[in-house]
Amino acid sequence: MTRRIKFTLGAIAAVVLSTAAFASEVAPDAVEYGDEGVMTSLTGVAGDPAAGAETFKSRKLGNCLACHANPDMAGEQFHGDVGPSLEGVADRWEEPMLRAIVANSKQIFTDETIMPGFYSLEVGKHVRESLVGETILTAQQVEDVVAYLGTLKE
Repeated sequence: MTRRIKFTLGAIAAVVLSTAAFASEVAPDAVEYGDEGVMTSLTGVAGDPAAGAETFKSRKLGNCLACHANPDMAGEQFHGDVGPSLEGVADRWEEPMLRAIVANSKQIFTDETIMPGFYSLEVGKHVRESLVGETILTAQQVEDVVAYLGTLKE
């Protein structure tokens, strides 16, 4: 009986904590872009650079290598050259600007940029019906990618 109660209290605590994390998540249409970028975390939780690297190179998630060369991932195949090399990107951009660019580069550059808005509901034309209203990356995945990009210094 005691073991069952402890498990139940632990399960309740886990649900409360995970709900609190989601409660602090900024919705894609509520992200505030400014001249300096997006100043506050989209989740209130620090990004994980290792998870960000996985998202960055995953062809099913960020697929950032399709457009950007990244010497840090020299062992990965098919680095693109549509976008700039990300070597030293953390020396060129502060975290708020990196967050803004990853979340929705069209807010920072122009509507004509080929880079998608990874945390935006404005994903273009001819979107598969089941993906309407969905973002490419979650808010935490954006924070993870930003944390990873922050490690790319010359």
